[in-house]
Amino acid sequence: MRQLIIAFLLVLAIALQSALRAVWQPLAYVDLVLILVVYFALQREPLQALIVGAAAGLASDIITGRPALLGAGGFSKVLTAYAVYFVASRVMLDTTVLRIPVLAGASLIDNLVYVGMHRLLGQTPPMPFIQSLSYKLVATTIAGTILLYIHDSYFSGKARQRRQFTVRRRVVRFRLLQRPRLQLGQSQFIAQPDGCHQERY
Repeated sequence: MRQLIIAFLLVLAIALQSALRAVWQPLAYVDLVLILVVYFALQREPLQALIVGAAAGLASDIITGRPALLGAGGFSKVLTAYAVYFVASRVMLDTTVLRIPVLAGASLIDNLVYVGMHRLLGQTPPMPFIQSLSYKLVATTIAGTILLYIHDSYFSGKARQRRQFTVRRRVVRFRLLQRPRLQLGQSQFIAQPDGCHQERY
């Protein structure tokens, strides 16, 4: 079941990235696939992060087409996933503030490796290096921070635990408020020997 969810999220991220590029060209700098790779790397599951990174990068290369070098995106995202996992396994990155430099560093590594592979093999990158690095770094960091914050606030395991705790606390508070009322109502009547009840004043 988990593998199906991962595959669905990967297809959704690739489809949304292509759709956003068609709607408004500046949105093409938002790398949703890289954000997804960073998310799985932050879960501290190395094999899963590497597989997602390779699949996401190859899918992006296929969609981009020429003049992109096939395999460059997969290799860059695998290295990025490993770098993020390496940092996350040694430093607690469970807050939004700490994830901002992680997203920025992931975008930097991804761009450097991607453009470096093109230059190494004598290929022309699809986008100028400085333009890609600056715009993509800023857009991906902002979008990734917002998406990860929304996930942590509403869809993560901790968010579900907080909601369950809030519901239980409200139930306990309601019962505590109802108990004095019940005791007060019971004390208004005193049982009489003949089965009648006399109200106490």
